[in-house]
Amino acid sequence: MEEKGTERLKRGFAKMVKGGVIMDVTDAEQARIAEEAGAVSVMALERVPADIRAAGGVARMADPKKIREIMDAVTIPVMAKARIGHFAEAQALEALGIDMIDESEVLTPADPYFHIDKRSFKVPFVCGARNLGEATRRIWEGAAMIRTKGEAGTGNIIEAVKHVRLMNENIRLIRRMTDEQLWGVAKAFAEPYLRLALEIREISGLERKVLDNEPIYGEYTYEEIVEGLYGILLEIKELGRLPVVNFAAGGIATPADAALMMQMGVDGVFVGSGIFKSSDPEKMARAIVDAVNHYDDPEILAEVSKGLGEPMRGLEIERLAVRMEERGL
Repeated sequence: MEEKGTERLKRGFAKMVKGGVIMDVTDAEQARIAEEAGAVSVMALERVPADIRAAGGVARMADPKKIREIMDAVTIPVMAKARIGHFAEAQALEALGIDMIDESEVLTPADPYFHIDKRSFKVPFVCGARNLGEATRRIWEGAAMIRTKGEAGTGNIIEAVKHVRLMNENIRLIRRMTDEQLWGVAKAFAEPYLRLALEIREISGLERKVLDNEPIYGEYTYEEIVEGLYGILLEIKELGRLPVVNFAAGGIATPADAALMMQMGVDGVFVGSGIFKSSDPEKMARAIVDAVNHYDDPEILAEVSKGLGEPMRGLEIERLAVRMEERGL
């Protein structure tokens, strides 16, 4: 019997872009530049993250007409962003035939409590994570790919580096733990799913405690969620890495930024504003692809980094009014 939309197939599709560069694009012309530069996929969105940050207001799923134009312009897979928790936007993107959905903190979140239950979709999802807890929750919900959240639209790599270090060190700790200790970690990682149920009890003047058989996320009880997260943690302990591909995103603005992330152990990179906010997008795009393909060769990195013109202007994280990475636990 033909398999469609299984976890294995969705994770397998995500692995097909391993070792590559995924570029944010806002129109068909940018998509063609990305494909010609060697991108393995493009992310179709209304505006690059730097422009979303500058414009403010509510950022939503891109116009399906624009997404379709981008899909028609290239032969590589096309991804698109849906708001955190906005399953109706995700349904529309799936109906459009998109290859992968990014449930993204770059757009304004739609649900303050939960992410989309991605297991109910046939299309694979990618989600952002700042640490192992967020990554484990998203994988349990059905994400086929994880990426660092970084701090999108800043051209500042520091948060992406922080997220990779947190993830890698937490995995090393997990590997030294007993299975009993891992159960405790799974319970801690399950805590965010309790927020809505506990808030309702507080409003109602009741004790802040959920019942053992009470569903708190879809049809799942707290105990079932802990068991699910525990299973993923056992998998991480055995593999010594996430069971899905893990890319870097947020703040990558130069070939050296991309090479840095690859040397820290990620499987590939997303580049957003860093390319189309530089002075020579075509040259910068090719250079970042070359840097990812030869991330451990400093001589090639030096060569491809020559004469690229001005990279995007970076932003100090401490001065930001909005921290996108803090959206969605």
